[in-house]
Amino acid sequence: MKKGLCCTLALMGMGLSSQGWAAGAFDPDGDFMFGDWGGARTNLAGQGVNFRFEYISEMAYSVDGGFRDKHTGRYADQWTAGANFDLDKLFGVPNAQFQFTLTDRNGESLTNDVINNPNSVGGSSSQEVYGRGSVTRITQMWYGQTYMDDTFELKAGRVPVGDNFAVIDSNFQNLYLGSGEPGNQNGGIWYNWPIAQWALVGKWNITNDQYAQIGFFNLNESNLDRDHGLDLKHSGTTGTLIPVEYGFEPEHGFNDLPGHYRLGYYYSSADADDYSSRDNNSDAQKGHRYGLYYVIDQQVTSRDNDRSRGLGVFSMGTWNDGDTATFDRYLSAGVTYTGPFDGREKDEVGLGLAYVHVNDDYNDWSRSGNASLAGGSSSLEYVPRQGEEYNAEVYYSLQATPWMAFRPNLQYVRHPGTDNDVDNAWIAGLSVLATF
Repeated sequence: MKKGLCCTLALMGMGLSSQGWAAGAFDPDGDFMFGDWGGARTNLAGQGVNFRFEYISEMAYSVDGGFRDKHTGRYADQWTAGANFDLDKLFGVPNAQFQFTLTDRNGESLTNDVINNPNSVGGSSSQEVYGRGSVTRITQMWYGQTYMDDTFELKAGRVPVGDNFAVIDSNFQNLYLGSGEPGNQNGGIWYNWPIAQWALVGKWNITNDQYAQIGFFNLNESNLDRDHGLDLKHSGTTGTLIPVEYGFEPEHGFNDLPGHYRLGYYYSSADADDYSSRDNNSDAQKGHRYGLYYVIDQQVTSRDNDRSRGLGVFSMGTWNDGDTATFDRYLSAGVTYTGPFDGREKDEVGLGLAYVHVNDDYNDWSRSGNASLAGGSSSLEYVPRQGEEYNAEVYYSLQATPWMAFRPNLQYVRHPGTDNDVDNAWIAGLSVLATF
C-alpha cells in the first residue's frame, strides 16, 4: 500500500482511538472488522459522516494453456478509504451530500504476463481489480443534491463513468463479467473505477421504478497518468463523453421479485482513428464515437419466502461503432444463487459466460501496418490477426463474517487475447474481501 494512503488510514485511526478503536473489533457478528470504534462510528453516522474502508485482493494461477503455458501465479489488490458527508445534518444544506474516496492499487496481471500474446490487442482480464497502475488516486470527489422530493438528482465533481452508467452488482473476478462493461471494450473514452473524470450527471426519477439519466464527462488522457493520481488540474482535454441511460428497476417484478433493466447510448466528441480507411498509415480520423449497451439483472426465485436468497439471472451486451472501435460487440450471460445452504444464507455461487469480437476493420487496419514492419511477424510491433475471445467463470463466495469474504473461482479462456493461435487457458483464482 502506498505511503499516502497508509498515512491517511493511520491519521483517521489515531483520531478515533480515544473513542474506543479496539471495542468490538473482530466481532464475528459485527459489520466491520475493527468494530464500531466504541460507538464513535455510529455517533459520527448520526451526525452525517459515514466512513468506508475496504480491501480486496485477487490471486490468479495459470493451470494450463495460455501464450506462455507456464504454471505461475500473480497477485493484485486494492485499498479503498472514503467518507460520505450528509450536508443537511452537518451544515443544514437540504438533500445534499459530498463524497470523497481514495483508492490504492498494487500488483501484477497474470493475463498480461502469462496468458495473452503481448502483441495482441487485449481482451478480458482474469483479475478485474488489476489495472491503471500501482498508484494512489482520488477516485471520487463529488457534490450531489436531490430536488422536488427526490425527483431530480444532480452530481458534479470527479466521477468514474461506471459509478452511474451500465451498473451491475457482480462478484465475478473475470473483468468481462463485471460492471461498466462499455468501458472494458472501449476504454479509450469510458473510464471505470478507479479513474475519475470531471463530470456532471443528471438523473430524473420518472416513477418509483423508472429513471432516465445523462452525463457529461470531460475526456482527458492525463487522468490515466500515474503522476496525476492526486492531481486535479492538468491540461489535455480531447472532448466530452455523453452517456444516456433509461432504467427500469421494479421491486416487485417477475415472480414478485426485484430486477434491474438498463438501456444506454453513449457519444464521444473526441477524435478517433478511422479503421474503415483500411490503411494504418493514412492518419484518417473521425470526430466522434458512439455505441449502445444493455444490462439485465433479475432475481427469479426466492428461498423459503426469503427474498434475499434465491436464483438470479443476468445478461449484458455492448455494440460499438465499427469505424472506430477495436471491439465492435460484446455479450455475456450467467446465473447466481444466494444462500444455497441453510446456515450459509449470505454465501453465493455464480456461473458466467462472456464473448467479445474484434472489429474486422480494425484487423485490416492493423495488418496494413504490419506490412511496413522491417522484422515482419518477429517485430515487437507486429499485431497478430485476431477474432474473438470467450470467457467462463464459476465461483463460490464464502461470507465468513459480515466483514470478510473468500471467493475461490475457476476460469476458462478460449482464444486468449482474441488470438486464435494462443492455447486455451485454465485459471484458478481467489478473491479476498475485507471491510474495516
